[in-house]
Amino acid sequence: MTKQFLITGASTGIGYDAARLLIEQGHLVWGSVRKPADGQRVQQELGTQFTPLLFDVTDDDAIQQAAAQLKSDLNGRPLHGLVNNAGIAITGPMEHIPLREFRRQFDVNLFGVVAVTQAVLPFIAKPNGRIVNISSVSGKLTYPYFGPYAASKHALESMSDALRRELAIHGMHVSIIEPGSVITPIWGKMSEEQMVEDYKDTVYTRSLNKLLQGVKRTADMGMPVEIVSKTIAHALTADRPKIRYPLPNQWLMGWLFPRFLPQRWIDNVITKQLGLTPEKKL
Repeated sequence: MTKQFLITGASTGIGYDAARLLIEQGHLVWGSVRKPADGQRVQQELGTQFTPLLFDVTDDDAIQQAAAQLKSDLNGRPLHGLVNNAGIAITGPMEHIPLREFRRQFDVNLFGVVAVTQAVLPFIAKPNGRIVNISSVSGKLTYPYFGPYAASKHALESMSDALRRELAIHGMHVSIIEPGSVITPIWGKMSEEQMVEDYKDTVYTRSLNKLLQGVKRTADMGMPVEIVSKTIAHALTADRPKIRYPLPNQWLMGWLFPRFLPQRWIDNVITKQLGLTPEKKL
């Protein structure tokens, strides 16, 4: 049976590959892009089963226009699922990061999810409609300098729990996917080198350089994007989707430690690893 899905952030990375897989499975996909050229490119690559919708998740007017187009395209058919994938990662020391950047992080990763969900919820099948929110292992474990990003994912986790419990009245299901590092362009968009440069005159310089080295190693060892795509497809189409799909790169540090070990112990491990312990005075 052919189903209809909407994926935000479909121009690259997880969103693009999830659209590819769902189309290969015989479904129709609408995907948000921010640039017309990206929409044309993705449609050429994925074929006529993909329809681009031009909007930024922080632009309320554009979301409403896209929702109207989607309603027209569906022509009375239900939308079987929504994948809230669009996101950004803003990093930096909490002591210095500009508040406007912190707000931008939440505008995209949390408020954008709410805005898109509210706009298309009337079209989603009732019962059995699906909403899949792409979170992160950072929604459970917060590393230094990832404060804004992790905070947005912690908030997304909580919002998703509330949404799932509320939409039970419609027989709908909300799943949360929590991947570790994935080989996608988000790592390049973070611009860690620029972060180090921005805060080079602070006490965090040495630690930020250590983080930069670690992020590059993590990016090189990231999981293939196809793993996340298959998980998204399961959450959208399985008879009994899971509430959470943890996909950590390292189950010990990325999943088990944050849940069962004392916070002080985790603090000591992370701060020593990044050189965030006070220098000893002679």
